[in-house]
Amino acid sequence: MKILSVFGTRPEAIKMAPVIRELCKHHEITSLVCVTAQHREMLDQVLALFDIVPDYDLNIMRPGQTPNQVVSRVIAELEPLLIDLCPDWILIQGDTTTVMAAAIAARHLKIKVGHVEAGLRTGDMDNPFPEEMNRIIADAISDLHFVPTMRSRDNLFREGISDEKIIVTGNTVVDALLTTADLPWSPAVDHPLFDVINHKLPASKLILVTVHRRENFGAPLQDICSALKEIARQSAEPLHFVIPVHLNPNVHNLVHGMLGNFPNFSLVPPLDYLSLINLMKRSVLILTDSGGIQEEAPSLGVPVLVLRKVTERPEGVEAGTVRVIGTDPQKIVDQTLCLLTDTSAYQAMAQAANPYGDGHAAERIIARLLQEADHE
Repeated sequence: MKILSVFGTRPEAIKMAPVIRELCKHHEITSLVCVTAQHREMLDQVLALFDIVPDYDLNIMRPGQTPNQVVSRVIAELEPLLIDLCPDWILIQGDTTTVMAAAIAARHLKIKVGHVEAGLRTGDMDNPFPEEMNRIIADAISDLHFVPTMRSRDNLFREGISDEKIIVTGNTVVDALLTTADLPWSPAVDHPLFDVINHKLPASKLILVTVHRRENFGAPLQDICSALKEIARQSAEPLHFVIPVHLNPNVHNLVHGMLGNFPNFSLVPPLDYLSLINLMKRSVLILTDSGGIQEEAPSLGVPVLVLRKVTERPEGVEAGTVRVIGTDPQKIVDQTLCLLTDTSAYQAMAQAANPYGDGHAAERIIARLLQEADHE
């Protein structure tokens, strides 16, 4: 059985790394990897960490490209490769434009599609945008749906997906996290976190902030930055904020313009995955609009405040590991200071169990693919 894993961004690479590792354990599977490089630098960091050498690199990244341009480039570059390789399956992960475009390209050629992390929904096409649309399209045309939770399974079942095509696996991000969190790590003198780890943290509590969602560009991001400054001003104890600043100019320019001159803010370049995990481990609290961090932080016992209107990962809200607070400045300030001062509220979030899996999701995915091969 020949399986081609296709991904293009850092989050996809992190969540596909355990799957690729598991694929390579089975002699009856020919495992091939194609990256689109929808993100270039951040993708390459993860490939290096997990020792993944792509068999094919489409290298589609262009400055300022639109989602439509990404779609057209992925399909145009991927189609001849699929025709040449003729894989039995392609595996895609999540909700990026690469995922949606790769699913379409494969479906046009009648190649089977397995969707890792299928079934997540907010019910709002504009939040997150265009990720909600991407995942719905990919789910609609996939042959197997590897869902992280029963709620994701129920979402697909309501949309008419046959239950026999849905496999509840847990989320592969937990697999990746558990194999990475205990690796040795110490930032070198020239590492962007050297000063934070060695000089800032002994005297201050660390708050990690990550913002990159398209729907937060402009006024919402301004509100977030204003709230962070107010939290620093009102806090009774010293805080240090670390913000790995996304490379997109809509994020980079605004964040540096509003927060770049404050000594208790460290604005650092995007971090490699191992560094980010270690930063999360040292954080007292995380404010984020990321989806993956909502799944990772609970395994590290770190509460998460989600800077979005809605989340496609409500399991964390129900389990008590995350709160969705939006981008209203006063709400961000109030919720953050509440957790920093209310020990019982903080511990309730920090000690809640991670609802996203046990670290064996990749094994379940490969077992089902092997089962499919046996039935052919």
